[in-house]
Amino acid sequence: MTSLSPIGGHVSVTGGLAKGGLRYASDIGAEMIQVFVTNPRGWALAVGDPAQDAKLLESGVLSFVHAPYLVNMGSPSAETLEKSVATVRHNLLRGHAIGAKGVVVHTGSAVSQSRDEALRQLREHLLPLLDEIPDDGPDLLLEPMAGQGAVLCATVQDLEPYLAALDWHPKAGVCFDTCHAFAAGHDLSTSEGVKETLEALHAIAPGRLKLVHANDSKDVCDSRKDRHENIGSGHIGAEPFADMLSHPVMAGVPFCIETPGGAEKHREDIEALKKLRDRVGS
Repeated sequence: MTSLSPIGGHVSVTGGLAKGGLRYASDIGAEMIQVFVTNPRGWALAVGDPAQDAKLLESGVLSFVHAPYLVNMGSPSAETLEKSVATVRHNLLRGHAIGAKGVVVHTGSAVSQSRDEALRQLREHLLPLLDEIPDDGPDLLLEPMAGQGAVLCATVQDLEPYLAALDWHPKAGVCFDTCHAFAAGHDLSTSEGVKETLEALHAIAPGRLKLVHANDSKDVCDSRKDRHENIGSGHIGAEPFADMLSHPVMAGVPFCIETPGGAEKHREDIEALKKLRDRVGS
């Protein structure tokens, strides 16, 4: 990756993964994309369209896959665990087929079991999936959550036991969501807070940051609420994103918006981030 971070967003794939996704990306000015390759709120595993896969692959657009929200490798439910394993495996295979650089998965919740039990379960079921990924396959990007309930990983510091449970596997990367981190207690609204958070991330997981979900927050720091806001319209504000874009830990790491609104708002958010990038890069 170059020192300049590609800036894009999660795109609609209505009309086809390539046809719809690339059209939406062009409309909002995205330099990279994130997509769902199956129903984000269900367990059905879509097989995909080989023609659309080929077109997306041939386009050369930097892409990432986001696994469905239901996935929880820490769940005490045998059914949820079984379906989570199958879903992550399917998304990794689909990600490889379209040339995605990473598959994002939420780090999950222990729900009613202990954290230690959940981490042991995670190790047992996620390590084999990591071992299955070919050298040219996508990394599995672990996305810490906002801190609600019995989540296994919310703060940057929570990544240490989580990655340790996975033996620091080389295909285990990190997706840093700014709204989640802010909600979990990292005050990204100040330059000092950005610096402290990113230095802690680098100390714990050097070289593992592969994607940033760039989202402002509707709620205050340490709210434990996962409610995304458009860039500059929330409690983080626009200026801290300049601090992030200029920080060496995030040099070249793609920034992907997951903000509210349709194409017009997404275009505005991407343009705002590009202007901040251009300013700090000049």
